[in-house]
Amino acid sequence: MKLPAPLAWFSLALAVSAGLPAQTPAPLPVLQLDLQTPGAKVSPTLYGLMTEEINYSYDGGLYGELVRNRTFQDDPKKPAHWSPVVSSGAAGTLSLDETRPLNSALPVSLRLEVASASAAQRAGVANDGFWGIPIKSAVTYRASFYARASSGLAGPVTLALESDDGATVYAKADVSGLTTDWRPYAVTLTTGQLTPTTKARLVITVGQPGTVWLNLVSLFPPTYKDRPNGNRPDIMQILADMKPAFLRFPGGNYLEGDTIATRFDWKKSLGDLAGRPGHMGCWSYRSSDGLGLLEFLNWCEDLNMAPVLAVYAGYSLKGEHVPAGPGLKPFVQDALDEIEYVTGDTGTKWGAQRAKDGHPQPFKLTYVEIGNEDWFDKSGSYDGRYNQFYEAIKAKYPALQLIATAKVKSRVPDLLDEHYYRNAWQMETDAQHYDGYSRTGTKIFVGEWATREGAPTTNLNAALGDAAWMTGMERNSDVVLISCYAPLFVNVNPGGMQWKSNLIGYNGLTSYGSPSYYAQKMFNTHLGDTVVPIQADAVPTQTWQPAAPKNGKAPEPRQVPVLFTVATRDTAKGALYLKVVNTGASAQTLRIELKGATSVAPEGEVIVLTSEHPTDTNSITEPTKIVPVTAKISDVGRTFVHTFAPYSVNVLTLQAR
Repeated sequence: MKLPAPLAWFSLALAVSAGLPAQTPAPLPVLQLDLQTPGAKVSPTLYGLMTEEINYSYDGGLYGELVRNRTFQDDPKKPAHWSPVVSSGAAGTLSLDETRPLNSALPVSLRLEVASASAAQRAGVANDGFWGIPIKSAVTYRASFYARASSGLAGPVTLALESDDGATVYAKADVSGLTTDWRPYAVTLTTGQLTPTTKARLVITVGQPGTVWLNLVSLFPPTYKDRPNGNRPDIMQILADMKPAFLRFPGGNYLEGDTIATRFDWKKSLGDLAGRPGHMGCWSYRSSDGLGLLEFLNWCEDLNMAPVLAVYAGYSLKGEHVPAGPGLKPFVQDALDEIEYVTGDTGTKWGAQRAKDGHPQPFKLTYVEIGNEDWFDKSGSYDGRYNQFYEAIKAKYPALQLIATAKVKSRVPDLLDEHYYRNAWQMETDAQHYDGYSRTGTKIFVGEWATREGAPTTNLNAALGDAAWMTGMERNSDVVLISCYAPLFVNVNPGGMQWKSNLIGYNGLTSYGSPSYYAQKMFNTHLGDTVVPIQADAVPTQTWQPAAPKNGKAPEPRQVPVLFTVATRDTAKGALYLKVVNTGASAQTLRIELKGATSVAPEGEVIVLTSEHPTDTNSITEPTKIVPVTAKISDVGRTFVHTFAPYSVNVLTLQAR
């Protein structure tokens, strides 16, 4: 067998250092999997999802709503994303109006004042959506709105899906029966055969003079599992394919808000959309709260995920906080109410509210996170705040596992949330991070982590860093019980990204997974129940030169392994999963030994994620440039040889007992 050049050089160096003749090749590097010695139990909830409203993750992303600024509160001075549509010979103007609100939650309406119009010369408004309204062939869209009109203007009101220049009408329907009082209206709009496009808009027009007021104007395409007020099917399917164990929600910064007033106030996210005021998010745009608490729980149910509920704990991003004591009591009670909404039966106040909202059955809840990234709280109040929440929650729900977001002294938390954002080299050099953790101390929730290379979604090098890091978490999954990558989503349209290096990208029509997504999918879907100890001998390394700090001396170069490994077995199936990450530029041939195996099937399977260059990536235009490829492997035995491609993430599945 001819060794790859770097490996041959490495073998030669070993021979020389041992005093052997230069022509004597050294043995292949060895991975010995010890099937005789039971390793740690693998946490079945190791890999899950973390979500928050960033990069237009909800509005303009997963949440199905296509109308942007549907309640006219995005800008207090003008009807943002709405524009007048006036035929030649007609006349009309738009303005925001608060004189006669729909209700206290939705106090602003859009006033359309039509000076002149007719059936042939119409006046109205158009919404441009989130970088356009996406239109597809033979699809039925559900449109709805609240309206009232001046006396004598009963309609009809025409709703239409049109090209953005108004030249093509894809679908339209009429609504009649307007009155001087606010009333809800709904129609369906069905398209014919067309070329899918985002260069479209929703248009609402009238054909007679008068004034019309609009609020909560909504347009939904078909949703995942046909849920009303539901999610995009394509993005949900990408998530479903990962088989995530849990969902951490409503998110990190989104939970806290910039201020206490703009936190995620879960009670305002319940029930009919007409009762949800929405709120300003942390990334310079407003959240509709269409994706509210029950929608998060439905998301968990649809993908068979356990909820990991984060409760607001009295600290917001810009420094506002409520110290422990009487002032914090309402927030503690709010958390208890929220847990009751999730888990209570219909005989409880908030369980009854959940049933009223459409879900009588309680949800199972194991983990509750108290706050988010509270190490940013410079007041030092988290210890006291955590303790107050801990005592109250444990008193009522003793079985719940409570997660601290910073180190505390007043209590021993069930889990501690740790966050890591690094480049690929940093992730690889720290892949053994949890190897030395105490097996009897506080368990770990790696609640946010990512290799930050590539934009708007990650490149292959980031996937290699991610996979190297995952080998360490998986090897130590008796300590790391749950983990989730962040951020999960990004809208790739100009202006849609606030944070680089994300897992899943999309525009209005399509979505795709990054190389990091596929690396996670490979790990998620090949998770055994027991760690198999690995002894690695003579595995090559490569040199990393860390960047020099500002105004400082460059650190010494470090030797970093080229290969990262972890193995687990599914004891019921007899399946052995060996994960090998080759971060180097050359193929690596290894001798794999299955110590203690009594029987090994001669054929196995290998899944490989790789590309020619580490900077290669996927995109909207090339969504499958880098995807896993599955192949059969033969000549498998208690000892066999396998070559791992350069820049690759590999999962070998073997049948071994």
